[in-house]
Amino acid sequence: MLQVYTGSGKGKTTAAVGLAIRALGAGMRVYMMQFMKSQAYSEQKILQKFAPALLLDTTGKPFFVAEEGMLDAVSRAKWGDEVVVFPKGKPPADYIRLLDEGLQKVKDAAVGKYDLIILDEINVALFFGLIKRTALEELFDALPGKAEIVCTGRNAPDWLLERANLVTDMQEIKHYYAKGVEARRGIEN
Repeated sequence: MLQVYTGSGKGKTTAAVGLAIRALGAGMRVYMMQFMKSQAYSEQKILQKFAPALLLDTTGKPFFVAEEGMLDAVSRAKWGDEVVVFPKGKPPADYIRLLDEGLQKVKDAAVGKYDLIILDEINVALFFGLIKRTALEELFDALPGKAEIVCTGRNAPDWLLERANLVTDMQEIKHYYAKGVEARRGIEN
């Protein structure tokens, strides 16, 4: 089965981590690749303690990417060097290469070895053109039919939603970010 957790609301990665815990409790083996993330998130510390039943990898740089026009001047100034802004349809080549290597690592590590494969933030990578549809579909085709696959992140493409067996769209109704509350350790990161 292919599951997709998408939408503007909080909780997509959190739901995937919860599913990983449930799968581990059932004696399953779990592989999780976090795209566009570095080793800076609190869940990573606990998930790594489940090795070898759970293997966690990350690929990405310690900065965010945005297409031109996505950030206003105030936001761009606030992010400073932590964001790379690129023209629409022309993402940084080094970032594309990094995520391609991550996708290959998933293929090398996960094929036939894991029952649950989580591709965290893959939807965002697809949205920015950092990973191509054909590359992800090749991965899907390489994975054994018994593997459960979870794709998380905002802006899941229509083709992925159509291919999925389960889609959860997490919508933001209200969020304290709007009142200036920053990401909190253990809750958002």
